[in-house]
Amino acid sequence: MNQVFINRVSKFLPNEPIVNEDMEIYLGKINDRESKAKRIVLRNNGIQTRYYALTKDGVPTHTNVLLTANAIRNLLDADFKASDIQLISCGTSSPDYLMPSHAVMVHGELKNGQSEVNSASGNCCAGMNALKFGYLSVKAGNTANAVCTGSERMSSWMLADHYNKEVENLKDLEEQPIIAFNKDFLRWMLSDGAGAMLLENEPRGPLPMRIEWIEGYSYAHELEVCMYAGADKLANGDLKPFSDYHSVEWLNQSVFAVKQDTKLLDKYILDKGVESMKDAMEKHGITPEDVDYLLPHVSSHYFVDGLYDRFAKAGIEITRDKWFMNLRSVGNVGAGSVYLMLEELVHSGRLQKGQRILLCVPESARFTYSYAYLTVC
Repeated sequence: MNQVFINRVSKFLPNEPIVNEDMEIYLGKINDRESKAKRIVLRNNGIQTRYYALTKDGVPTHTNVLLTANAIRNLLDADFKASDIQLISCGTSSPDYLMPSHAVMVHGELKNGQSEVNSASGNCCAGMNALKFGYLSVKAGNTANAVCTGSERMSSWMLADHYNKEVENLKDLEEQPIIAFNKDFLRWMLSDGAGAMLLENEPRGPLPMRIEWIEGYSYAHELEVCMYAGADKLANGDLKPFSDYHSVEWLNQSVFAVKQDTKLLDKYILDKGVESMKDAMEKHGITPEDVDYLLPHVSSHYFVDGLYDRFAKAGIEITRDKWFMNLRSVGNVGAGSVYLMLEELVHSGRLQKGQRILLCVPESARFTYSYAYLTVC
């Protein structure tokens, strides 16, 4: 088996950073009313700026494919050209199309010549699953390199216009014309952007990072769905897919809106995260002392103190001075967040040879968790 190295990390963030006060300029106001959830959600999540692939009129400026392709282009130079890419492995929860797959469309945008492609779907762990596919391909010798990406373009899903038909339907039914909290919640949580990594079977560049291992854990066998889109949740916890609804219901009930069961999120996301991380560390025989930087993808600063306390109680306390996050300035970019954290850390000038990095990505969709352990070479 080959060793696998992350030799380059890049990003692409669309347009200019957007402050909290300007979010509804871009997304619009549902029913021409300011959101009641906005202030509460933003106070808890601690995000101060984020990026949207939108104009102030809500017109898209980039597709997810273009965001991803631009992040890949930022990896390239004379020493590693687009034509050198042997595998493109892309993860996202917000593809532009139901089909073809996201990675195929990115390949078509790059026009880099013959490449193998892989698309990882899901939510936040999709980026890590794309990374693991590339890691295993290079490790097994199937390819000598892989370009892996994590990206999101959620802003276009959150435009007020997508919810106004449901509001009109509620008025017709003489019900309160207010979108449910489980839909409005995520409008103030999600951001756009893309990150990319170049994996190779030999170290290159000033500070390559060797991938020691990548682990994934799913608790779908124990827990019901928490975050979903293109479906509605029934009283028994099952999901009814969009294809089982009449087309008029797609608009009247905002079936395609991204929804979050916040009660389930609060109840399970931290406990299962600690359980899975402890299992991963014990499996590979590492302790908190073997971690110099922890890069935890958290959707909200609301969870940070609770996560730290649970780590401590479980005997895997990683001191806060080792935590590296950029949620406040970049926002929650889902499958792209861990790529954007690592890119910022790599270009911060802080890394030194021999340091160890632990990537930690939870996914609330049905409670999935991914971890990767890196050594700076």
